[in-house]
Amino acid sequence: MLRNIAIIAHVDHGKTTLIDSMMKQTGIFRENQNIAERLLDSGDLEKERGITILAKPTSIKWKGIKINIIDTPGHADFGGEVERVLNMADGVILLVDAAEGPMPQTKFVLGKALAQKLMPIVIINKVDRADSRSEQVINEVFDLFVELEANDKQLDFPILYSSGRDGWCVNDLKNEKKDLSTLFDLIISHINEPDVDLEKPFAMLATLLTSDSYLGRCLVGRIEQGKVSVNQIVKTINLDGETVENSRLTKLFIYEGTNKLPVDSAIAGDIVCIAGLSKSSVADTICDKQVATPLKATAIDPPTMSVTISVNSSPFSGLEGAHVTSTKIRERLLSEADSNVAITFEENEKKDFFEIGGRGELQIGILLETMRREGFELSVSCPRVLTKISKDGKKLEPIEEVIVDVDEMYSSTTIESITKRKGSLVEIKSTGKGKTRLIFKVPSRGLIGFQGKFLTETRGTGVLNRVFDSYDNYKGLIEDRRNGVLVATEQGNAIAFALFNIQERGKLFIESQEKVYEGMIVGEHSRDNDLEVNVLKGKKLTNIRASGTDEAIKLVPPVKMSLERMMSFIREDELLEITPKSLRLRKKELKAAFRKKKLSTNT
Repeated sequence: MLRNIAIIAHVDHGKTTLIDSMMKQTGIFRENQNIAERLLDSGDLEKERGITILAKPTSIKWKGIKINIIDTPGHADFGGEVERVLNMADGVILLVDAAEGPMPQTKFVLGKALAQKLMPIVIINKVDRADSRSEQVINEVFDLFVELEANDKQLDFPILYSSGRDGWCVNDLKNEKKDLSTLFDLIISHINEPDVDLEKPFAMLATLLTSDSYLGRCLVGRIEQGKVSVNQIVKTINLDGETVENSRLTKLFIYEGTNKLPVDSAIAGDIVCIAGLSKSSVADTICDKQVATPLKATAIDPPTMSVTISVNSSPFSGLEGAHVTSTKIRERLLSEADSNVAITFEENEKKDFFEIGGRGELQIGILLETMRREGFELSVSCPRVLTKISKDGKKLEPIEEVIVDVDEMYSSTTIESITKRKGSLVEIKSTGKGKTRLIFKVPSRGLIGFQGKFLTETRGTGVLNRVFDSYDNYKGLIEDRRNGVLVATEQGNAIAFALFNIQERGKLFIESQEKVYEGMIVGEHSRDNDLEVNVLKGKKLTNIRASGTDEAIKLVPPVKMSLERMMSFIREDELLEITPKSLRLRKKELKAAFRKKKLSTNT
């Protein structure tokens, strides 16, 4: 007896927290066991940012029935993970915040699930919030199902109310709120058993790729037909039916709680992890030698944005990182593109410039942050959107649906800012308690670097969510709204006296005694032109004592930006320098004379 379900939701609507409660209430842990929060968010970046980046399977048992649960990412930038793992499920739990309602990523992942004919269960989570509006949210969810063309069976979805943090779930808010037994019983009654054939020869679709320091390459997927056992000889075929490799399965694992348990055999319907294949990858079919036709894999939406990555060529290169050569960077990017189907990789003839395509700034930023922590040094260009040419020769660009929640007083300012970026207002509605929800269709180009400006305009109170919508006609030139930058003219340690005089010209990015070099960007100018500044200029001293005392130098705290914000801040003639210890902005051409010469040549 088996059930396979995936939990889908928008970012921070409580998927991973609910799974924690499900595992605790099904007796997986000892009573005295020390249990961390968000158990399935195992990566450092997942813990720090509070988001799920990689899809992960787990399992629980309820009344003798095994329930495989797949925790999926909520952010659309990691949608490649969602699209693949839904292949392993027979049903989905859609988790929706009782106050926020359906958000862009909710629409994105739900659309993928409904297209695969999966049976949904809707849970209105966080109903204990003070601003909960459960009934309105249910109506919004139903409208979303209709918009996504759900069939009649899918539209007849059961509804539960829960608090994942407190570990209870009920089908009526008047019922006693004690545990999650209502949810477990509903999963067993509403979600069908896997429709599989045990008599056919073994076949499974590789859905996730992981690595293990002892076992090497490991592939995760659901067995679609037949049985498999350790030491069995299998082959791998790609989507074109070509054989990738023939090998022997050295290890076989199933999931239980947070652990992988070794087993000797497994049958169709179960989610397993296998080791022993060195060349196979995601979307390949691992099967018995009798099988000739590959299993169908879900088409993955193409990347909408790319950056160019190269070696760190600044004067400080090689001082902080362990991996600094183009060969090392190339190997790392190739392995990422191999394991993550939502990432694309291209290179130039000399193999020293690499173009990485992804779903958005967050996905590319997570990859760069991971490489940084692994000891890599590299330079990154500004993001650019990937355009297409239609059949009738028109230029198309990616358009995103943007949902903005702001205080009513900031709604007009937000509308003005987004329309200047070629965005069009689709809907405006009040969500109560002085909040307004604005829905736009905006070119991806217009959103690069907008997050920081949006937070400033709304005094940090606004919430912006975005998701890829479609490709549409090119919207024309979008005016660059960023000011110029302050560029250092010498190499050394920045001096407080110099920074004190320069801070009147704009916002500084560096502190006193921070190391700088010629061509490094040290701040944002208050005007639209670049300004060269000497941050090493100290106060001239004389042998004459002043009649009064010098005033203490007061520096405004520098602006500290995240990696993603830095990446979206830079222009085409600038680079982001990434090392394990530092993030620096710089001009591509470090020498001021060469920059002026190139500028005069272009004009």
